[in-house]
Order: sequence, then structure tokens, then C-alpha cells
Amino acid sequence: MTGDAADGDADVVGMWVTADGHIRQELRADGRYDEARGNRDSAYTGRYTVTGNHIDYVDDSGFTATGDIRDGVLYHEHLVLYREESQA
Repeated sequence: MTGDAADGDADVVGMWVTADGHIRQELRADGRYDEARGNRDSAYTGRYTVTGNHIDYVDDSGFTATGDIRDGVLYHEHLVLYREESQA
């Protein structure tokens, strides 16, 4: 489950960034994520699932992490990420 609003899970799909732009985490609709750090593209990649406002991550290298959406902000372990607005 990747957060279909119809099932009560948070809509998390899109780009999330730290305030300084150093970390950029793309949460894709297919349940995959791709995280860039500074100039390092795809520093971390893996899959995620959403339950309510909680996100569980499993990195391709095997480590796990968690996150929570509160008031439109993603708190991912020690990081605070904000949804990047589309440039449409």
C-alpha cells in the first residue's frame, strides 16, 4: 500500500526535501523511493509502505527506517522533510 487517499492512508507520493535542500526523497506511486544527498543521486533506494500517517522503509541494502507525516511534514528518523510543490 502506498497511500491511496481512498483507503485512509496519507498521500505521500511526490518529492520531499529538507529545508536546506541537501536531502531529497522521492516517494513514487509504485511503492519505491529514491533519496539523493547533496550531489549524490540515488544515495538510498528501496521500497516503502504507508499505514495511516506512518511510513515503513526497507532499503535495497536491507536496513529499515520509519517516518511519520504530521501536519503535512515528513519526520523520517532524524530528518524533517517538506513536500516540494510542483512547478506546474
